[in-house]
Amino acid sequence: MTASCGSVLAAADETVHARHKKAADDRVVFAFRVNRLGQLTRRGSVHTRDGAIGTNRKSGVFSMYTLYIANKNYSSWSLRPWVLLREHAIAFSEQLVPFEAASNRERFRRFSPSAKVPCLIDQAVTVWDSLGIAEYLAERHPGIWPTDTAARAWARCSAAEMHSGFGVLRERCTMNCGIRVRLAEMPPELQQDIARIDELWIEGIARFGGPFLAGAMFTAVDAFFAPVAFRVQTYGLALGSVAAGYAQRLLALDSMRSWYAEALREPWREPAHEAEAQSAGTWLEDRRLPPP
Repeated sequence: MTASCGSVLAAADETVHARHKKAADDRVVFAFRVNRLGQLTRRGSVHTRDGAIGTNRKSGVFSMYTLYIANKNYSSWSLRPWVLLREHAIAFSEQLVPFEAASNRERFRRFSPSAKVPCLIDQAVTVWDSLGIAEYLAERHPGIWPTDTAARAWARCSAAEMHSGFGVLRERCTMNCGIRVRLAEMPPELQQDIARIDELWIEGIARFGGPFLAGAMFTAVDAFFAPVAFRVQTYGLALGSVAAGYAQRLLALDSMRSWYAEALREPWREPAHEAEAQSAGTWLEDRRLPPP
């Protein structure tokens, strides 16, 4: 990375952190307003940031989304719409339904047609699958995808590739935010997935100027790669300087820091997810609070 490119990204980082600090300040102020309204805090966790709480910014019609997710320590799919909503200051009520050792199908079927998370409820409309949720939000809120045609096409293709691909990375490096693992091995297929991640992130930042993958603003493509940043942190995955810097930029976002802190506080240990992480290699550290 050239010095000029580095200075541009550094300046952009300062702008991003300033914007997110203001957003966090706004969230504290408006959370007080929400609490006074009462009806908006009747169930689950309510996330707000600005005065346009739950408003469809294209139509101006009020609505409060409900987002069903599973464990923050494990559920990479849940993270995607959650962080997208948070980064775009779209209010929602969070409903966390933890994984259990037995089949979760019947429990999840109560709110999700696919019996999987995430699932977004918007009054009479049910939207399941993280990509479906992103597209639904894009129809109602500006900025979910980039406005530039080329950037939007690239972002959609990259998000779709993440959504359907990288199977070896998912299998070998399951998301487990609270631990640090030294991988037992690095098979060629896993190395190929990591190299492709590195390639995509470098391409996006170089083509569209950063600091995010498709330009100056956090969009759906960043949300789709957000779980990879946690995998990089957990397993110490080696990336080039540009891609490693981007992973650190994601991890530093207020929304990601909040997700991570809440993941560490979760009391649940689901045996199948724990076994997957155990099989990956040697556990160096477990930063989670001990289960009760």
